[in-house]
Amino acid sequence: MAEIIRNYFTPRWRSDDIACACGWRGDSRAMAMELHEEVTDYACPACECTLLIVSHPSIDQVRQAAAEGNLEAGQQLSIIEEALAAYGKPSS
Repeated sequence: MAEIIRNYFTPRWRSDDIACACGWRGDSRAMAMELHEEVTDYACPACECTLLIVSHPSIDQVRQAAAEGNLEAGQQLSIIEEALAAYGKPSS
């Protein structure tokens, strides 16, 4: 069964060692990645079993993590704010 990461800014999810039933072991950086609108799936490179599902952060989650000192969130927030300033807020 796949591990679900609901908070994108959870520490170490990229580097934590994950074991697959087929015997493969490794971290998300070695897995096959499939991008979806709201999540990214990570699959075993040996057998293609989905091992990790990571939710994409909302802008509120990015802001919160940046306010808490998360460097990656701070970088993402800068990009988001620059895009919003240049192109305006997306219509709902």
